[in-house]
Amino acid sequence: MAKHKYATTPPNISTMPPGVPYIIGNEAAERFSFYGMRSILIVFMTTYLVNATGQLAPMGDAQARAWFATFVSAVYFLPILGAILAEGILGKYNTIFWLSIVYCLGHLTLAFMDTSFGIAFGQAKVLAIGLGLIALGSGGIKPCVSANVGDQFGESNKRLLSKVFGWFYFSINAGSFLSTILCPLMLANPNWGPRWAFGIPGVAMFIATIFFWAGRKKFVHIPPAGWGFVKQMFSKEGLGALGRLVIVYIFVAIFWSLWDQSSGGSWTLQARNMDLNFFGVQLLPAQVQTANPILILLFIPLMNYVIYPIIDKVFPLTPLRKIGIGLFLTGFSFIVIAFIQSMIDAGQRPTVWWQFLAYVILTAGETMVSITGLELSYTQAPNKMKSAVMAAWLFCVSLGNAFTAGVNFFISNPDGTSKMSDFTYYLFFAGLMLAASAVFAVVANFYRYRTYLQSQEPTEDETATEPVLAGGTPT
Repeated sequence: MAKHKYATTPPNISTMPPGVPYIIGNEAAERFSFYGMRSILIVFMTTYLVNATGQLAPMGDAQARAWFATFVSAVYFLPILGAILAEGILGKYNTIFWLSIVYCLGHLTLAFMDTSFGIAFGQAKVLAIGLGLIALGSGGIKPCVSANVGDQFGESNKRLLSKVFGWFYFSINAGSFLSTILCPLMLANPNWGPRWAFGIPGVAMFIATIFFWAGRKKFVHIPPAGWGFVKQMFSKEGLGALGRLVIVYIFVAIFWSLWDQSSGGSWTLQARNMDLNFFGVQLLPAQVQTANPILILLFIPLMNYVIYPIIDKVFPLTPLRKIGIGLFLTGFSFIVIAFIQSMIDAGQRPTVWWQFLAYVILTAGETMVSITGLELSYTQAPNKMKSAVMAAWLFCVSLGNAFTAGVNFFISNPDGTSKMSDFTYYLFFAGLMLAASAVFAVVANFYRYRTYLQSQEPTEDETATEPVLAGGTPT
């Protein structure tokens, strides 16, 4: 066996792996870049977009919602490509590194959108090119990053896996929180405008790439499996694992259809018609979504150390039961949003605290669905299929957003108006989620768990008593 430049098996330790801080730091900066850009995207399309002569030519709400959901759907469809590159050809580290460069180029393209060249070329065209590159870069690295987290662990420290996925998700929302405060302010300030509002996230992505490269000697680099990946994918074991998880993912796709409307989507458009006074501070519509990452930072320890132990005393809290409860909560959050819309339709200007209540309910659901789903996807995936199963998990986000895009394209009139009232729109999604949650509660009872973790390097005692190949694994 050839000698590898980097460690290819998790170290036999009981503590956190040495590469984890670099992964967490990289994720925080990358999520700053993605959510910063995303937080202002629908506002830019509906308020700031100009034609080649420099005249305002914004999209209608339904059209902007449709294109926003199409972009998000593309981001979460392209993990399939990333998984193929990572598991079959390049390995996770190289896939993340090189596609991160593509990601940076996408942000750079958006930063040029507000220049004289960008306007003359056509802002809509530059926007499409930039978003395409970001979708390829962000989508391509997604299944590899979360799988790379799990690859750092083996049997000796697997008990820390839940905690590290919690911290991983914590870093996502720490980056998101900072960027969703900053980027809307820059977009609204004429001294900064779109070029800075889209450019600063690009700087953050460049920092994320450097941070990831700096940790290369600390990471476990699982080699690509080549044809072994294909063989395991289509083996009885591989197809069985996918089949079990796909049944879960169908319902989670509906969750993402709703959740992604809260993060720079339809909830942001609704916020334009609300009283956004928050303790004497007048928020921008795109800043209201900051409630989500703030609440995530609070909910992660609250759930892990208070709520989950309490529920577990009443009945065993399995991963799928967590997901089921989270799905119901998500449906209830949209009932609150529909109620807010009924007040707006009646001529009122409801306080932003109503939407904050919806975010509390939604974020509690997200904590139970998304973090649990990440860990479930990793542990239930055979070892040569980790990135592929993560891609399948992310593909359900794509399906959810494709559904949202389809609904909005269908209800969008040529003049930019909508065939469906906003109240009916929100009530439709609430009903869909609650119905899916009820069906999931039944289906989840038939799931059978099977856990897979990467094999570890031998201990010193094992090394002394067993012949070892050059690659470091016992014969």
